[in-house]
Amino acid sequence: MTVQNRERHWDRTRRLMFIALGVWFVFAFVIHMFVTQLNAVVIVGFPLGFYMASQGSLIAFVILLFWFARAQNKVDSDHGVQEE
Repeated sequence: MTVQNRERHWDRTRRLMFIALGVWFVFAFVIHMFVTQLNAVVIVGFPLGFYMASQGSLIAFVILLFWFARAQNKVDSDHGVQEE
């Protein structure tokens, strides 16, 4: 692996990591800061704020993990450092 290829790999990995951390921050903190405003919206008899606190954020985290793993595998594959 050349130095230039290694630097491009790290740049793409770092950018992916910061995007994932940003999405995590939104679902972990930002949405919960607006829970009282979200409670005005009712879905299937439950206020949206309650749903996001109890289920929505957890679902988002699981989706985020699968997306991150797939995206990181693509970055690794593009730079020739994928795992077998």
